[in-house]
Amino acid sequence: MDNQAEARDFLRTRRSRITPEQAGIIGGGRRRQPGLRREEVAILTGVSVDYYAKMERGNLAGVSPEVLDALARALHLDDAETEHLHDLARAATPSPSHRRQRPAESTVRPSLQRFLDAVTGAPAWIANQRADILATNHLGRALFAPLLDDADARNNNARFIFLSPAARTFYPQWEHAADAAAASLRTAAGRNPRDKGLTDLIGELVTRSDAFSRRWSTHDVRLHNTGTKHIRHPDVGDLEFVYEAVNLPDQPGWTMYVYTSAAGSPTEERVKLLGSLASTPTEAPASASEN
Repeated sequence: MDNQAEARDFLRTRRSRITPEQAGIIGGGRRRQPGLRREEVAILTGVSVDYYAKMERGNLAGVSPEVLDALARALHLDDAETEHLHDLARAATPSPSHRRQRPAESTVRPSLQRFLDAVTGAPAWIANQRADILATNHLGRALFAPLLDDADARNNNARFIFLSPAARTFYPQWEHAADAAAASLRTAAGRNPRDKGLTDLIGELVTRSDAFSRRWSTHDVRLHNTGTKHIRHPDVGDLEFVYEAVNLPDQPGWTMYVYTSAAGSPTEERVKLLGSLASTPTEAPASASEN
């Protein structure tokens, strides 16, 4: 990913959405373009117009965290956007450790798999920043069987959402799921602009999916620490979960997710049924000699 172009477009799109009234600016006359003027953002940030213009051209190298925080306040950035801005600034001045990034791993160590397997009452799984599902527990495998068995997805949730027709049934709130998936990849790209696998995935989705390309152009970012998720499973029907996400410190970019449901809810009963169905061996058809 071109860090300078990303920083430039991110700041321009954030500036264009803030009205003078939202920024506390009275008057200001007619405007040819929506949003704030560069000089207004510079004043609100406490820097010169030239310095802000340099930042909006995508040159964030050497910009202090204090100035970045002031800029985030001026543009009314939320937590995810503020973190993204800091990520872009860090990537603009790569340290030796950034240049010597170790290759991304895809194999879950046995003790971590055992930890997943110990979670027996809720679907749980591990994904990397590219949305590859790396490991699941029993219920996680049963829940995501439509994704994991989909040839287009190749164990990747973003590919499933944007390239597989089955995703629009599996995710009944597909538009929301698509927004979240694109924003998550944009967040990951800001943190790891030199991840070739991530860059290749984004390029594939931009090329093959107009729905992804439109969302990618908005430069929206999002953190996914907790929230709700709706799934329509082909075997048990509609499911409503609350999810929690835990980052794994010894595996940068890996996150463990657990889906839980309210006690006594229809989802809880359907998850139990899903687990039973997944545990039941499929009977082989009788051979001709047995008939």
